[in-house]
Amino acid sequence: MRRPMLFLSALLVIPAATAQTAPETNASMPNLVYPQTRRVDVVEEQFGVKVPDPYRWLENDVRNDPEVRAWVDAENKVTNAYLATLPGRDLFNRRIKQLFDYERFGVPVRKGGRYFYQHNSGLQNQAVLFVRDSLNGPGRVLIDPNGWSKDGATALAEWLPSEDGKHLIYSVQDGGTDWRTLRVIDVATGKETGDEVSWAKYTMGASWAHDGSGFFYSRYPEPPAEAKFQALSENHKVYFHKLGTPASADRLVYETPASPKLSHYAGITDDGRYLVISTTEGTDNKNLVTIIDLHDPKWAPRTIIGKLENDWSTIGNVGSKFYFSTNAGAPRDRIVTIDIASADMTPHQVVPESEATLSSASLVGGRLVLSYLVDAKTEVRRYTLDGKPDGKVALPGIGTASGFGGEIGNAETFFTFTSFNTPATVYRYDVKSGKAAAWAQPKVAFNPADYAVEQKFFASKDGTRVPVFIVRKKTTTGPAPTLLWGYGGFNLSYTPAFSASRLAWLEQGGVFVLANIRGGGEYGKAWHDAGRLANKQNVFDDFIGAAEFLIKEGVTTPGQLAIQGGSNGGLLIGAVVNQRPDLFAAALPAVGVMDMLRFDRWTAGRYWVDDYGYPSKEADFRVLWTYSPYHNIRGGRTYPAILATTADTDDRVVPGHTFKYVAALQYADIGPKPHLVRIETRAGHGSGKPTDKIIEEASDLWAFAARWTGMEVRPR
Repeated sequence: MRRPMLFLSALLVIPAATAQTAPETNASMPNLVYPQTRRVDVVEEQFGVKVPDPYRWLENDVRNDPEVRAWVDAENKVTNAYLATLPGRDLFNRRIKQLFDYERFGVPVRKGGRYFYQHNSGLQNQAVLFVRDSLNGPGRVLIDPNGWSKDGATALAEWLPSEDGKHLIYSVQDGGTDWRTLRVIDVATGKETGDEVSWAKYTMGASWAHDGSGFFYSRYPEPPAEAKFQALSENHKVYFHKLGTPASADRLVYETPASPKLSHYAGITDDGRYLVISTTEGTDNKNLVTIIDLHDPKWAPRTIIGKLENDWSTIGNVGSKFYFSTNAGAPRDRIVTIDIASADMTPHQVVPESEATLSSASLVGGRLVLSYLVDAKTEVRRYTLDGKPDGKVALPGIGTASGFGGEIGNAETFFTFTSFNTPATVYRYDVKSGKAAAWAQPKVAFNPADYAVEQKFFASKDGTRVPVFIVRKKTTTGPAPTLLWGYGGFNLSYTPAFSASRLAWLEQGGVFVLANIRGGGEYGKAWHDAGRLANKQNVFDDFIGAAEFLIKEGVTTPGQLAIQGGSNGGLLIGAVVNQRPDLFAAALPAVGVMDMLRFDRWTAGRYWVDDYGYPSKEADFRVLWTYSPYHNIRGGRTYPAILATTADTDDRVVPGHTFKYVAALQYADIGPKPHLVRIETRAGHGSGKPTDKIIEEASDLWAFAARWTGMEVRPR
């Protein structure tokens, strides 16, 4: 069981005489007049360092503060007026819309002989949940969220059918918020049962009792109304909800009141006997494991992993023998078993650590199916339950495979395969025969053979070997407008994947580059550790090194290079722009963590101390102070063109991060190029964003990047 993702007065008057201006270098475009953002005299001393925070008021929730709302409206007005002048915007919009207009299928889940899956016909704002009574039978609509809101921003998030396939829990995500509302539907009739649970977050975290009587789930206490989207996430608890009863009657199953920062996520084993609770404190790969024998009417918890030192991801069980993927004694992970019926619960190794990085594991069809990353590309290996090699799963090419869910007693499983030039195709795989067949293969209006994908390696500042994927049309030669993307954090691995919007950039003769920099999980725990806490500068050095490598190799030039990243990747972009503004033509930081001295004060921010450290501790503060994007903007240098993006309803990385950062950019003497912010409404951190908003945003980003990298946008 993998853990969920936890990843960041008066109305404004803009007097023309005192407004901040940024003259365009192209006389054909109008001068920009930024909003005159109010500055406040806030200076706090931390460990002998005077820390100014002149835009502290922009941290206020836009829903509750009219001045912040007015500032957002004023910034959007300036940005929208500028974007409207870009010649490639409409062309990108039309082409991205065409490319998005293809069928997309999710991986099916089989329960009770039924198959549940999501499907988007092409331009639907939200995917629709379908059910089939047989594998290749006709599908019928079970849940269509597209009518839930006028703007399409209310999404069907997580969902899970019961073991008999008769009921299904699903969660509703409104306006991109991390909060979830859980509801239940009768699969046969398609009608709601009336069961409803609120205040789940970051994941639905639900698991059905095998008799179908109800489900286990995790949630937080209801926050004060005024702090709903900014309050810290604490006091997580596991409950059991019995169908047909009110949520107020739900049975409390597990909590840790003495440790309010712990989070608990529960899952039921395939045999239905055990509830396994994974407990975490932050984003680091370490957790406790508690097991409840559901045959015991007291549901007494028994902790079998009691120290927060390593990752213990539950794969499944055979009787009392539990299989785990763990990094205990294995930085790239291994498979072990623990017999919970034994007096000696020492882990026994089944599959040792490999030279590749173990990224996921499942017990299906009497086999262990293990997915590995080999230089950030997927390789899937099979093993018997006692750890003997049993061949590999043949994949269609070099790319990313994911899925392989199922049950130990059923040989049927499904997976998706994708690459930079391959849209996600769903395959049915028979573990017994070892054969895979395409179950749903999309058709996109482009020719994959026109594109080249290559992987290269470069030496970073300290000599570390770092991989990059370079994607372009085969006809694109010589230095070209290039989009360099990176993340570098939280042990997350980024691998080849298809993007319809990115294809529009490539069609125009652009290049896309993915840099697998340190801080991620591509090479296991050591790779992650080398890019966090006191080592965070390695992340920035790797990304800068990737840019310098692309220039040296003739892929691009500083005047043609745009950079992009989101969330922790937004922090990356903000930091490297401050450190090397001369190296880039344009920068696109999205929903970034920009104030590294206050990030732990809101919503999920407290979890991120595992990667960033504690601003309240001197040693960590002194590291954070060196690279915090908001605090390290320096005048007297020419910065690249910057278009930052966020959403007014983002409650993962609260938008105040980007608001303060952009206000500081617009105030500083950093050259004539535009430094703008695009603030989406009802879109959150990214998940649940409707298709039309995705297309509009991509069109704006590519048009902006094209303008400043010298790309000639024209019909191709």
